[in-house]
Amino acid sequence: MNKLQVEIKENLHTRKARRIEQILSKKPGISSVSISASGVMLLEWDSSQTAQADIINSIKKLGLKILHVKNAKEHSHHDDHSHSHPSLNLFGDYTELYYAIVSGVFWISGVVFSFTSAYGNIATTLFIIGAIFGGIFTFSSAGKDLLRGKFEIDFLMLFAAIGAAFLGHWGESALLLFLFSLGHALEEYAMKRARKSISALSDLAPPTALVKQNGDLKEVHIEELKVGDIIVVRPNSKIAADGVVISGTSPVNQAAITGESMPVSKHPSSNWQNELDIKQVLPEHRVFAGTINGNGALEIKVLKEAKDSTLSRLIYLVKEAETQKSPTQHLTDKFEKYYVPAVLVVIVLLLFAFVVIDETFEQSFYRAMSVLIAASPCALAISTPSAVLAGIARAARQGVLIKGGRPLEDLGGISAIAFDKTGTLTEGRPTLTNAIPFGTNSKEHLLEVAVAVEALSDHPLAAAIVAGGRKELGDIEIPEAENLKALIARGIQADWNGSLVHIGNRRLFEELTGAPVPDKIDKQMSELESGGHTAMIVHQGDEYVGIISAMDVARPEAISTLAALKKIGIKRMVMLTGDNQLVANAIAKSIGITDPMGSLLPEDKVTAIEKLKEEESGGVAMVGDGVNDAPAMAKSTVGVAMGAAGSDVALETADIALMADRLDKLPFAIGLSRKAKLIIKQNLIISLGMVATLVPLTLMSTIAIGPAVVFHEGSTLVVVLNALRLLKYKM
Repeated sequence: MNKLQVEIKENLHTRKARRIEQILSKKPGISSVSISASGVMLLEWDSSQTAQADIINSIKKLGLKILHVKNAKEHSHHDDHSHSHPSLNLFGDYTELYYAIVSGVFWISGVVFSFTSAYGNIATTLFIIGAIFGGIFTFSSAGKDLLRGKFEIDFLMLFAAIGAAFLGHWGESALLLFLFSLGHALEEYAMKRARKSISALSDLAPPTALVKQNGDLKEVHIEELKVGDIIVVRPNSKIAADGVVISGTSPVNQAAITGESMPVSKHPSSNWQNELDIKQVLPEHRVFAGTINGNGALEIKVLKEAKDSTLSRLIYLVKEAETQKSPTQHLTDKFEKYYVPAVLVVIVLLLFAFVVIDETFEQSFYRAMSVLIAASPCALAISTPSAVLAGIARAARQGVLIKGGRPLEDLGGISAIAFDKTGTLTEGRPTLTNAIPFGTNSKEHLLEVAVAVEALSDHPLAAAIVAGGRKELGDIEIPEAENLKALIARGIQADWNGSLVHIGNRRLFEELTGAPVPDKIDKQMSELESGGHTAMIVHQGDEYVGIISAMDVARPEAISTLAALKKIGIKRMVMLTGDNQLVANAIAKSIGITDPMGSLLPEDKVTAIEKLKEEESGGVAMVGDGVNDAPAMAKSTVGVAMGAAGSDVALETADIALMADRLDKLPFAIGLSRKAKLIIKQNLIISLGMVATLVPLTLMSTIAIGPAVVFHEGSTLVVVLNALRLLKYKM
């Protein structure tokens, strides 16, 4: 199944977006369509049944102007410069707002003249002109709906306005069209603000880059950059590509990608010739497209093409996230599906009320139009998507990618968080701390055995042992080991100097010997583990050579982050690790973890998450690196990936991705989610409350069309403005 992301020029009201979804989903080969209010469309389609060009043509036939097309696999850009259907936007994006203002001026003028009976005809003329300006866009939209056999709110409002005019209520007719047009224009203006917050990401990358070729500099478009190219970034200019610094030192502002408030110092990597994967490059050597260089010149080796850069992936995924509906939005969509037809049935019945009760047809018609306006679910339709869009936009500006409405809502309800230890709660860069030989073995021999065997492993602990061991041994030559075999959750084995070597935990040697490890070794390991060290036994041939230990220190921000989470009401903070339980306990005690779980196999982590979900009614978030922790993250209520910048796997795996490798963004994300849930709840109360209030009042003829329109359109504007408060959210 292929994915296609299409960005169109106009913002779409939720009703129109839903209608387009229905039309396109009926096309052969298209399995699903989801459209955001900001004009981003995500389609899943089968290439064996339809072609991409046919899908694009179908979208154009709906009168939509396409700005960009991106294929999920290629992330290629396409700008549509073709001519769309004639547009009413004669004065730019805010034409409808200008028309609404003109309509309002004529309506107010008509009201002034209506107070003098001598100028009654002038007042009526002014009302008619005002109605024309206010109804141009409504008439256009209603006409398109009718051609497709749909009776949407635009048609119903136009019908109510014409009905009021037919009954001689020209002022109310003009007021209805003026306020409906004004509300729609202001609603679109507000939604554009949220869209601009996301679209600003697209302007971060510079259009060109300076490539170094044979000592000369050549300016090329960023799309022409290839992996391995060397680019030069001048002081105070934007970086054009993801890569590794090979020359120069400079502070780099990464706020646009990672949300970090302070510039990060970058300096050259000594191993840049061999660097192929940006995720493996240390943060102090790694740079991203769209970030801003400081006061020093840098030379950078390109590690990702423009279409695959972290910025490009971030833009794609943020726009995709806009199209993902929240549980509340799905609920309101289902509600509207039955509510709107029910309202229309009631309106039809009210039109014939004069048959049952003693009143004229005009009175029944007027009441029906008033109820129609009062019952229209305009505010309800926009209440949730506006909040979701604003929430995703605000998070993106802080370096937090929230992939849709569901995780945005779910994160705010969690009561427990499970953390992977290595690289999440700790630095992920352990160092060798102890080498304790046994019997007649020397420390040098113990280190030689450990370094030779661990050099074959790619585990972070192995790298620490090799680096620390070589530092102590100096330049002596160590025979190479061979035939490495990983023993999952226990250790490793390899052949070295004609004998079999095992390095691992107690479980490994209990399995090999069929008996517990010697008391002396067990006691020594326990002492190290109680201090937070990860201890490993080294065994060669038929003897215990000694113990080596390494330690991974907690992140500087871990203690303050966990304290902040506790303060905002997270009751349980669980640490999941394959390390010994004593090590887990020591680290947990030092940073504030409530439930350390050690000695876990990968499948044990999944079981732990399932058990936590049963115990915690609010749900469980799993925080990890998005690679090794993928199964556990998939089982959790919300999966959160750390340090997703540069990692396609982390970006794809998680529901929420913290772009910077910083744990302290988590309280912000949870706080934003809770605020979004609160605003969505407020919007539902406002929108449904207004309907529940206005319908009885209009049904009993307590209020006329004019006040009903004012309150109806006012509630729509209130929920949108309320949602936009998320754009300013701060912890």
